[in-house]
Amino acid sequence: MAKRNNTIRISYYGIMCIVLLFGGIIAKLIYVSNSNDVDGVDIKQVATNRYSATTKISASRGTIYSVNEEALAKNVNSYTVVAFLSESRTTNPKKPRHVVDKEYTANVLSEYINMSPERILSLLNTKGYQVELGPGGRDISEKKKIEIQALDLPGIGFIQSSKRYYPYGDFASYIIGYAKKYDGKIVGELGVEGYYNNELTGKDGSITYQQDAYGYQIADTPVIEEDSISGKDIYLTIDSNIQMYLENAISDMTNDSKFEWVTVTVANAKTGAILGSASTPSYDPNKLNITNYNNPLVSYSYEPGSTMKIFSFMAAIEAGIYEPEKELLSGTKIIGKDKVTDWNDGRGWGTISFDKGFQYSSNVAAAELGLALGKDKLIDFYKKLGFGKKTGIEMADEYSGIINPNYELEIANAAFGQGITTTPIQNIQALTTLANNGTLLRPYIVDKVIDPDTKEEIYRGKRTEIDQIASEKTINKILELMHDTVNGDDPVATGRVYKTDSTTLIGKTGTAQIVSSTGGYMHGKYDNIRSFAGLFPYEDPEYIIYISVKKLEASSRTLAKPVKSIVESIAKYKNLDQLVVEEDKNKIKSIRNYINSYTEEAINELQNLDLEVIKIGSGSRIIDQFPQKGSNVIKGSKVFLLTNSLDIVMPNMIEWTTSEVGNFCNLTGITYNISGYGRVKSQSIEPDTPIDLNTIINLTLERKSDKKEGSIDEQEKTEPKEGE
Repeated sequence: MAKRNNTIRISYYGIMCIVLLFGGIIAKLIYVSNSNDVDGVDIKQVATNRYSATTKISASRGTIYSVNEEALAKNVNSYTVVAFLSESRTTNPKKPRHVVDKEYTANVLSEYINMSPERILSLLNTKGYQVELGPGGRDISEKKKIEIQALDLPGIGFIQSSKRYYPYGDFASYIIGYAKKYDGKIVGELGVEGYYNNELTGKDGSITYQQDAYGYQIADTPVIEEDSISGKDIYLTIDSNIQMYLENAISDMTNDSKFEWVTVTVANAKTGAILGSASTPSYDPNKLNITNYNNPLVSYSYEPGSTMKIFSFMAAIEAGIYEPEKELLSGTKIIGKDKVTDWNDGRGWGTISFDKGFQYSSNVAAAELGLALGKDKLIDFYKKLGFGKKTGIEMADEYSGIINPNYELEIANAAFGQGITTTPIQNIQALTTLANNGTLLRPYIVDKVIDPDTKEEIYRGKRTEIDQIASEKTINKILELMHDTVNGDDPVATGRVYKTDSTTLIGKTGTAQIVSSTGGYMHGKYDNIRSFAGLFPYEDPEYIIYISVKKLEASSRTLAKPVKSIVESIAKYKNLDQLVVEEDKNKIKSIRNYINSYTEEAINELQNLDLEVIKIGSGSRIIDQFPQKGSNVIKGSKVFLLTNSLDIVMPNMIEWTTSEVGNFCNLTGITYNISGYGRVKSQSIEPDTPIDLNTIINLTLERKSDKKEGSIDEQEKTEPKEGE
């Protein structure tokens, strides 16, 4: 009996446990169904995430334009070559969608993506569904993609993306900068690309939708869309025509002489807008063959030399202590235990006036004025001009220079540009006072910023006045001194080799010693930085030109040659050439749009304008050109016409400049390598040889002999040496 009762009792307890368990489950279900948060987890969000997908919509990076509205940096479609390896892709054996013959595929592709057959084959033999054929198959162009598609290779496909492209290669490259891909995102570095990276980048958008277990969008479910915001378009103040004059002049200079570097800039004297800036060595942002990451315009800081006399003399005139005809003994000035000497080995020119001291670039005259002013007045005036601090131009990594003399000798040296450091952009800023009755202007490089979606103007660059530095009377006197230095009859005047034929250029020369890494100054024959600061036309200055070159192994005539070429080209381009005869005005030609024109008609028209036509391909119509429409070119210049045919032959590039080589190769998409400086001496491919997008052209450049214009030693007998 007891046994039976125990059995019944056990059954009762078991039933009660089961009831309680189900009760707990039901309570939990009720709680879960009425709660968003369970054990600290948002279960609705988990469910949503599990069955939702988000696709990124990449923002388009903004385009950088010249003031002529030519695209200098833009996004273009690029492609990565992909090989599909899995046989599962193929549903119809007659139309395979995977790589079937790996050896054949590797051999054929190697001719198109600059990779060895062995390397490609090793990738094709990897296990997996697909493989990217890198590095040669990454970032290929639309033209290259079309060529590979025409091969009809089974299992070869493409992943589309975008890359940054610079149509004119090594053209204002330090101003434009460059952009690189990092984890699929284009990021700007150096120049405008770096400074305005956030504005150019824009903001990515997205699409979020509900998906089923197979990853497909579920019909009639909510879709959340966030539009991408395109990057802003930036229009620079760079004038493509003026930039071309600078690039060509520097290219010719490398052909004539040897030097460590040269940089030249032209600015609008009335507004402060930078119209062109070029330097050598430089780089092609498409290739990133960059050796120096300092932008010469804003990041080269060096002792300016005697161009600084413009501003020390200006300070003395403005302070009322300058007496034009007062005489001084030139040659050597003793300052304590030290001395200041004139550039002609301290011989000087006997007793001269202070006006002659400027024209002759006398260090003694400048030192006299600097000491008469005293440290506070001289340095305060320099700083009011913007020396010793950044100008604030829209460029990254701007240097401030150093203006900090203390002792008597240092003050004297500062008056003729030694013992202090400045940048090219600071010199240009200070020179704006000469064209604006003493008002200092801030230089700028961006003309406007445009929203490409709305066409709204976000920003407009403009003339910005900083301060009134000097009186109109002071400025007129400095302009007169600079005029006589270049255009006067005195044979000792240091700027006479800069006299131009087409307009009245005025200016001041400079030669500064280079600080040695071991202390003191270097003393080699060419261990100096030569420079020229000028304005034109004299009657009402509209343009500033500033050039400097390090370790130039030639005479001052070699530095004057590119300056005169640039000034005369701009004078013709802008109709400033008051001194040129009427028929010379016909040397400037304007290029119209020839795209879609018949090739022969375009060639005939251009040849009738006395322009040299380089026809690319044998097509019947023009599909691209350089220079672009609206550009002004000088009689005899090369015009490149790309036709609608890919049967391109190698031109004879002997004596071409680097910019001309770049124009040809940028239009065709052909790769080229250059060694040396100057003009083309030899080319790896004979003229008239068929070439295509896989061709790599190797070119050797050479300068002309330094002695062609006469002995340097003979010329330098009457030219400034170290310390001028």
